[in-house]
Amino acid sequence: MDSQTSQSSQAPQSPQSPHTFQVDLRGLVDLLSHHLYSSPKVYLRELLQNAVDAITARRAVQPDAPARVRLHADGTGLRIEDSGIGLTESDVHGLLATIGRSSKRADGIQEVRSDFLGQFGIGLLACFVVAERIRVVSRSARTPQAAPVEWTARDDGSYVVRTLPDDARPEPGTTVYLQARPGAADWLSPERVHTLARDFGSLLPYDVRVGDEAITDLPAPWDRGYPSPATRRVALARHCHDLFGFTPLDSIDLDVPLAGIRGVAYVLPTAVSPAQRASHRVHLKGMLLTERAEQLLPEWAFFVRCVLDTDSLRPTASRESLYEDETLAAVREALGERIRSWLTRLAAGDPERLAAFLSVHYLGVKSLARHDKEMLRTMLPWLPFETTDGRLSLEEFAQRHPVVHFTRTVEEYRQVAPIASAQGVGVVNGGYTYDSELVEALPSVRPGTVVAELDADTVTAHLDAVDPGEELALSAFLAAARAKLDPLGCDVVLRAFHPLSVPALHLDDRAARHEQARADAEEQADDLWAGILGSLRGSAPRARLVLNHLNPLIRRIGSLQDPELIGTATESLYGQALLMAQRPLRPADSALLNRAFIGLLEWATHTDFPEGGSR
Repeated sequence: MDSQTSQSSQAPQSPQSPHTFQVDLRGLVDLLSHHLYSSPKVYLRELLQNAVDAITARRAVQPDAPARVRLHADGTGLRIEDSGIGLTESDVHGLLATIGRSSKRADGIQEVRSDFLGQFGIGLLACFVVAERIRVVSRSARTPQAAPVEWTARDDGSYVVRTLPDDARPEPGTTVYLQARPGAADWLSPERVHTLARDFGSLLPYDVRVGDEAITDLPAPWDRGYPSPATRRVALARHCHDLFGFTPLDSIDLDVPLAGIRGVAYVLPTAVSPAQRASHRVHLKGMLLTERAEQLLPEWAFFVRCVLDTDSLRPTASRESLYEDETLAAVREALGERIRSWLTRLAAGDPERLAAFLSVHYLGVKSLARHDKEMLRTMLPWLPFETTDGRLSLEEFAQRHPVVHFTRTVEEYRQVAPIASAQGVGVVNGGYTYDSELVEALPSVRPGTVVAELDADTVTAHLDAVDPGEELALSAFLAAARAKLDPLGCDVVLRAFHPLSVPALHLDDRAARHEQARADAEEQADDLWAGILGSLRGSAPRARLVLNHLNPLIRRIGSLQDPELIGTATESLYGQALLMAQRPLRPADSALLNRAFIGLLEWATHTDFPEGGSR
């Protein structure tokens, strides 16, 4: 029994016949309209694309063949005729009725496939987004003796094919009839068809008309001849306004012959965020592919909007965006080089236009200069920076100061700028986007330049020390002030500095702020986390409140004898120094300011002033 069972289990299995996938056409149409395509309008692009590809195929075997596309719409249906290669009955069965197969794979056409727009064989299927019935009448140019053929399909997946008499279509080519589905008639109205055809097909190389009106507009604006450069600038500015809705600061020619790219980049007249991805218009062999090509240019080139025609970039399956591959990466680099060269030319020969551009888009140029030493070298005399000497270029600032000091945050700059300026120390505010990186890169393009980050110790070192005798006389006051600010992690030091109007200066650095944040977290944590945070305690210097001995108010406060008044005055000076530096306040700092304000009011309204407390 076991042997028989074993033999039976090893007997060869009978072959199973393969099964064919059954396609729910209605479900597929829903998928196309709601997920693959961004809008039903793409149906017209697919029709134009099929017509243009059919003409291209016929021109490959009959170079003198006519190249006509005609569209006629009446609100309930659309008819589109082309003088292309046409189809036989076998072509219809093998191509139109087979989802996913491309007619460009037909015999004799593969060798010119690079000239076609379509690559994915979706074709007429997209028309079911707006039509409930599609009728195709076609006659083959490759087999002129074959009878015309008619293919009629409905959105339920059924279709009928029949041959027609010779007089049904005497000439080679194809006519497609669409019957609008309920609710989609507006997409087949004459006005909508004309608008969509002009938008998608304005750069197509063939004679395309809606009714009797031509919708092509060749040559492209950037390829036309103009009487003068000024006339060309005006014409391109008008084109930009019509296309994008703004008048550009300038236009940049985009010519990359190896990638088959011709077009123009328009410089935006207003500033935009670097985080905002620009959208560009890309035509593929004359057909509009997308209006939202975000990956076309390098990220730093966010200050331009492009329109171009290409024959080398690959579309995605929906043909509404570009496929990210090595070709697109190379094109992106080449287009970035064109924009970089334009900036270099402006710097060399048109400083007024460059200044106008930088007043709006300096951030984009700084972004580029971070990664391009040649661009940084070119832009050094032009890029503006906030400094203690005013708004200057790094080149001019470096000529004035042997050491280029900078801060990494706006808050640090606001702390030290007035004091550093009075002491003759030049400081660049590196707290804005890209600025600290560019300052640090300065020695690489300007040999001999010394760059140093400005910290609290450097500032304090530039302040004059107070006479030891005078400081000793104020030791009791300083001890009381230090005791008051010690819980806040802040020391008190006495220096003499200008301007005299500044009574106190709050100085810290990132290490001090990090240590303070750690201490605050340790204070609020439970025992476990307090122990962990305590083990991370660093030896970084604490923040310091620098009192200005030259300031009259500090001299008067220094003569106070009452410890409570000294504490209130010290807290007031600390809070005022924080506010002057525009530093964000911690809860403890806000409580201190409130306490000091109330204390000063009580002091000011008290009738019996303690000894040494007279105003």
